Amino acid sequence: MDLHVRYEGDDDPDKCTARKLARFDLAELHRSDRATPYGVVLNPHAERALSPADANLAAENALVALDCSWESAGEKMFSLPGEHRALPYLVAANPVNFGRPMQLTTVEAFAAALAILGEPDHAERIMAKFTWGETFLDLNEEPLRRYAACEDSAEVVAIQQEYLDRG
Repeated sequence: MDLHVRYEGDDDPDKCTARKLARFDLAELHRSDRATPYGVVLNPHAERALSPADANLAAENALVALDCSWESAGEKMFSLPGEHRALPYLVAANPVNFGRPMQLTTVEAFAAALAILGEPDHAERIMAKFTWGETFLDLNEEPLRRYAACEDSAEVVAIQQEYLDRG
């Protein structure tokens, strides 16, 4: 599954997980919407949750994330072509947002999506480049396993609700 990033370049380059993925040839960065390939776009504002039902589309095209600072990650930023999907409830392990729900870095979003789409080895491979990468997969092991076992978006949303109700 090819990983592509619509790269804004508006955050700290030293902490940018997308840039690090690109340095290791694990993802491709694009500076414009037009240059970014069509695929499954990870979008927190999307109406449908990512589910295993999206795996073929992502495999045939691309898995796409937007890399920008949280301050500029408004809904208007997600004008990329493709099928937009939101990640379900997960907890961040990155040093900046550790323990915060839904405050994932680009690499965490990719790893979560890969795990849900049936590519756990690919998720582990990209997270291995980060000292806290294994922690993300460990923290979210149960929900990722449960989401990956779903048939469709509706099932993912139902499981997500269980986690939201606990909080």
